[in-house]
Amino acid sequence: MNDFAGRTGAAVVTGGSGGIGAAIVRMLAERGSDVLFTYRSNRDAADAIIAELSDLNVRVVAIPADLVDESIAASVVSTAAAEFGGIHTLVHAAGPHVTQIHLSRVEPSAYRAQIEGEAVAFFNVVQPALEHLRKVGGSIVAVTTAATRRYPVRDGLSSGTKGAVEAIVRALAAEEGRFGVRANCVGPGMLTDGMAARLMASGDLDDAALEVTMRNIPLRKFGDAVDIAEAVCFLASDRADFITGQMLDIDGGYGV
Repeated sequence: MNDFAGRTGAAVVTGGSGGIGAAIVRMLAERGSDVLFTYRSNRDAADAIIAELSDLNVRVVAIPADLVDESIAASVVSTAAAEFGGIHTLVHAAGPHVTQIHLSRVEPSAYRAQIEGEAVAFFNVVQPALEHLRKVGGSIVAVTTAATRRYPVRDGLSSGTKGAVEAIVRALAAEEGRFGVRANCVGPGMLTDGMAARLMASGDLDDAALEVTMRNIPLRKFGDAVDIAEAVCFLASDRADFITGQMLDIDGGYGV
């Protein structure tokens, strides 16, 4: 499948060294797209992804970036446009680790930091990317969470701030459609990798909580990062050229 072969420019993926982000980078490259992805601090993981994809007939580049800094976010966009001659897709898969905690125990400063790490960071990178996406009728896909549809207790620090990202995406879909730019979200449910894996490893989700979660999923299984990458690549491709302003939950039916 070569959904992106021959596209002008590259796909930009934020948070490309993480579990979900890395799967998205791989799939975009395997389907014919040049890719520039960002990472926060894990240079070894970024280098490993580049090495893994080196045999493909595409270019994959990684740069460190704290997207909360608007000047750094803008430089990511300008670098991608200059290096690859444009941007055809922006995938936002970056985001800080989120502790499972009741909102009553969250300090306002912590919530502010989460908003900055989620919604502000997304806006900082998508706003300067619009001029490039307009030139080619490009696509925006933000990876958020299925928890904005069915709320799990102690997830408000994540779902509330990702909900802000979803609102921005809907606004972009309404405003940018006249330029041929589409904007959609993908909402991961429980996965064996990515954020859910970190919560399991940290003990925020113990065996009892995992058992309850599994019973609440009609398919009785967890997904993985490849499931999310498939949805992202579909929405970014021409196969989804009449889809915009939508949220596609990849959650095994959790939201039913």
